[in-house]
Amino acid sequence: MIMDNHRSPWLTEELDDLRDLARTFLDQNSRPHHARWAQQHCVDREFWRQAGAAGLLCISIPEEYGGGGGTFAHEAVIIEEQARIADSAWANVVHSAIVAHYIAAFGTEAQKQRWLPGMADGSLVGAIAMTEPSTGSDLQSVRTQARRDGDAYVVNGSKTFISNATDCDLLIIAARTGADKGGKGLSLIVAETAGLAGFERGRILEKIGMHGQDTRELSFVDMRVPAENVLGGIEGRGFIQLMQQLPQERLAIAVASAAESEYAVREATAYAKDRDAFGQKLMSFQNTRFVLAESAADSLAARTLVDHCIALHVAGALDAPTASLAKFWCTDVQSKVTDRCLQVFGGYGYMTEYPIARRYAAARVQKIYGGTNEIMKELVAHSL
Repeated sequence: MIMDNHRSPWLTEELDDLRDLARTFLDQNSRPHHARWAQQHCVDREFWRQAGAAGLLCISIPEEYGGGGGTFAHEAVIIEEQARIADSAWANVVHSAIVAHYIAAFGTEAQKQRWLPGMADGSLVGAIAMTEPSTGSDLQSVRTQARRDGDAYVVNGSKTFISNATDCDLLIIAARTGADKGGKGLSLIVAETAGLAGFERGRILEKIGMHGQDTRELSFVDMRVPAENVLGGIEGRGFIQLMQQLPQERLAIAVASAAESEYAVREATAYAKDRDAFGQKLMSFQNTRFVLAESAADSLAARTLVDHCIALHVAGALDAPTASLAKFWCTDVQSKVTDRCLQVFGGYGYMTEYPIARRYAAARVQKIYGGTNEIMKELVAHSL
């Protein structure tokens, strides 16, 4: 296949070894459980500990805090291996590439020492609560309140669409700690959820796809969080912290989208070569060949864009507009390619026992979370 001729320039022998490790681990510990995880709407809690023991959690966090000491390239390899087996249940990106990096980038030394080792070994599962029922991509409109009361913050509000909400032991909450409107009054407060009074896990959300991913509503009713848990130790920095970390989140989404597109093409091509229709192989029809050729081209283009952005990010040079561009373009490609590839499967493509059906259902949200693609295009346009 033409995609086999391309090797991402950021790959190394070390990353090849990591890929082998991640592939073996996911084949043994993830793939057999997808149907059950979809029914229970979350991965097994023990799976997090197994991933930690395998060295796959917080792999881009410094070793001094229990992490793997790698870069975003290490995270990208794991993301790609999840895409290979259509694993949309394990929200490791949220845990390792997002939550852990907020703590590593902005936490005090005491906060890093307190939380990161547990995240790396899987004894703590991380989540981040930004989105509210009345605010989506508009983070400056967050309404959740955190009022200082002595040595604690009293938190009241609600969040929705929160990944890892069932299993999370550590929750970063975007909350309003000041009277200033917009982003100036926002802080990030870290709640340790075990036995926390006033912390309520709401209903499990029934989604179009990603049925195995743990997604719930959360609410806070007079929830007291120690004042020392404000991320970085200083109020009012939340919006700046969010803006600095969102490019990595958006790049992670783009990486997943590019990989999902590629594996959709591979699966559809294999099916077309094997399936008989009207006395000949499906691949013998010109329309099938053209659809797959177009999809291969789109997937390879997405791959090369992602490669460019990963190299920039590892070098510390990825800016927000470029990450936003990669996010909206690659997720658009994923939706388009997966739809085309599902069509190749005919009626079987609509059956969830086939990975292509699960890929199709999971693709739609990629254009929504992490900032809608419409907002991404605005950010890119402002930079032109």
